[in-house]
Amino acid sequence: MRIYDGSPRQNYQEVLRSIGAFLDQRGMREVLVVEAPDGFIVQGLVVDTASTGAWSEHVGQQAKETFTFLDDDIARFMEEGQARRDNDHRAVTWGQAGYYEAAFRVVGRYVDEQKPRDIFFFEQDGAFVLRFLMGSQTGSRHVIAEFMRDEVEAMIAQAPDFRSQKAKPGA
Repeated sequence: MRIYDGSPRQNYQEVLRSIGAFLDQRGMREVLVVEAPDGFIVQGLVVDTASTGAWSEHVGQQAKETFTFLDDDIARFMEEGQARRDNDHRAVTWGQAGYYEAAFRVVGRYVDEQKPRDIFFFEQDGAFVLRFLMGSQTGSRHVIAEFMRDEVEAMIAQAPDFRSQKAKPGA
C-alpha cells in the first residue's frame, strides 16, 4: 500500500481491521470505503437512538456519516488496536472482535494477496463488492471481487486456523 511504503504497516489486513474496529464502535452499517492518496474515506449508516420527544414513535433515526481518515489517523487506530489487544489480560480471542473488525481483517488479507495500487469497496446486506486498481505491464486496470455474507462469515470462521498454520515453523 503506497501510504505505508517502507514501513512495517504495509498491509491492508491491519489497516482495514482498525477501520472495522472504528465502525463497530460507531455502530455503522452498509459501509463504503475508498482509498485516497492520503488515507481513506469511509461512509456508512448509523442509527441515532436519541429520542426526539416523549411521544416519538421512532426508536431511532438512520443517518449517513462520512469520515476522512488521513494516514496519521490510520496509524493511530492501528497503534490503539494493538495496545488494546496487548494490554487485555483476559487473553482476547478472535471471537471478541466486532463484526466489522473481523470481516475487514479477512477481506484485508485477501486484498493483501492481490497487491493492488488502491481499493474501493462497499457493503450491501453483509456482502462486500471490492474494486482494485491493479498495475500490469500494459498499464493499470480495475478488477472486481465479490464476497457474499456467507463467504465472509466462513472466512471469519477459518481465520484462526489460518493464523495457527502461519505461526508454525515452515508454514
